[in-house]
Amino acid sequence: MSISAERKAEVIKTNATKSGDTGSPEVQVAILTERITNLTEHFKTHVKDNHSRRGLLKLVSQRRQLLDYVRRSDEARYKTLIEKLGIRR
Repeated sequence: MSISAERKAEVIKTNATKSGDTGSPEVQVAILTERITNLTEHFKTHVKDNHSRRGLLKLVSQRRQLLDYVRRSDEARYKTLIEKLGIRR
Protein backbone atom coordinates (compact mmCIF):
# COMPACT_ATOMS: atom_id res chain seq x y z
CA MET A 1 0.00 0.00 0.00
CA SER A 2 2.52 2.63 1.00
CA ILE A 3 5.91 2.58 -0.64
CA SER A 4 9.20 2.03 1.17
CA ALA A 5 11.61 4.88 1.72
CA GLU A 6 14.16 3.33 -0.62
CA ARG A 7 11.62 2.92 -3.42
CA LYS A 8 10.36 6.47 -2.91
CA ALA A 9 13.91 7.84 -3.07
CA GLU A 10 14.48 5.87 -6.27
CA VAL A 11 11.28 7.24 -7.84
CA ILE A 12 12.24 10.79 -6.84
CA LYS A 13 15.75 10.33 -8.27
CA THR A 14 14.50 9.07 -11.63
CA ASN A 15 11.84 11.76 -12.06
CA ALA A 16 13.52 14.83 -10.54
CA THR A 17 14.07 17.76 -12.85
CA LYS A 18 17.07 18.97 -10.82
CA SER A 19 18.98 17.78 -7.77
CA GLY A 20 17.03 17.99 -4.53
CA ASP A 21 13.73 18.18 -6.40
CA THR A 22 10.90 16.58 -4.44
CA GLY A 23 8.00 18.92 -5.11
CA SER A 24 7.76 19.24 -8.86
CA PRO A 25 4.57 17.90 -10.43
CA GLU A 26 6.55 15.22 -12.26
CA VAL A 27 7.87 13.78 -9.00
CA GLN A 28 4.50 14.03 -7.28
CA VAL A 29 2.73 12.26 -10.15
CA ALA A 30 5.40 9.53 -10.19
CA ILE A 31 5.00 8.88 -6.45
CA LEU A 32 1.22 8.81 -6.77
CA THR A 33 1.50 6.41 -9.71
CA GLU A 34 3.67 4.08 -7.64
CA ARG A 35 1.16 4.11 -4.77
CA ILE A 36 -1.75 3.54 -7.18
CA THR A 37 0.06 0.57 -8.71
CA ASN A 38 0.67 -0.94 -5.27
CA LEU A 39 -2.98 -0.51 -4.29
CA THR A 40 -4.14 -2.03 -7.56
CA GLU A 41 -2.07 -5.13 -6.82
CA HIS A 42 -3.51 -5.20 -3.29
CA PHE A 43 -7.06 -5.29 -4.66
CA LYS A 44 -6.33 -8.36 -6.75
CA THR A 45 -6.19 -10.39 -3.53
CA HIS A 46 -8.39 -8.26 -1.24
CA VAL A 47 -11.44 -7.63 -3.41
CA LYS A 48 -13.76 -6.49 -0.63
CA ASP A 49 -11.42 -3.89 0.91
CA ASN A 50 -13.65 -0.89 0.26
CA HIS A 51 -11.95 1.41 2.76
CA SER A 52 -8.68 1.24 0.84
CA ARG A 53 -10.59 1.55 -2.43
CA ARG A 54 -11.80 4.98 -1.30
CA GLY A 55 -8.19 5.98 -0.70
CA LEU A 56 -7.30 4.72 -4.17
CA LEU A 57 -9.97 6.90 -5.73
CA LYS A 58 -8.63 9.92 -3.85
CA LEU A 59 -5.11 9.19 -5.10
CA VAL A 60 -6.32 8.84 -8.68
CA SER A 61 -8.19 12.16 -8.54
CA GLN A 62 -5.19 13.90 -6.99
CA ARG A 63 -2.96 12.57 -9.76
CA ARG A 64 -5.51 13.67 -12.36
CA GLN A 65 -5.48 17.22 -10.95
CA LEU A 66 -1.68 17.36 -11.07
CA LEU A 67 -1.65 16.04 -14.63
CA ASP A 68 -4.24 18.63 -15.67
CA TYR A 69 -2.04 21.34 -14.16
CA VAL A 70 1.02 20.12 -16.08
CA ARG A 71 -1.04 19.92 -19.26
CA ARG A 72 -2.24 23.52 -18.85
CA SER A 73 1.24 24.85 -18.14
CA ASP A 74 3.33 22.85 -20.65
CA GLU A 75 1.89 20.34 -23.12
CA ALA A 76 5.29 18.84 -23.99
CA ARG A 77 6.10 18.09 -20.33
CA TYR A 78 2.69 16.46 -19.99
CA LYS A 79 3.19 14.20 -22.99
CA THR A 80 6.66 13.09 -21.89
CA LEU A 81 5.42 12.48 -18.35
CA ILE A 82 2.50 10.23 -19.27
CA GLU A 83 4.68 8.40 -21.78
CA LYS A 84 7.45 7.87 -19.24
CA LEU A 85 5.09 6.62 -16.51
CA GLY A 86 2.88 4.61 -18.83
CA ILE A 87 -0.32 6.38 -17.85
CA ARG A 88 -3.08 5.97 -20.38
CA ARG A 89 -5.12 9.03 -21.16
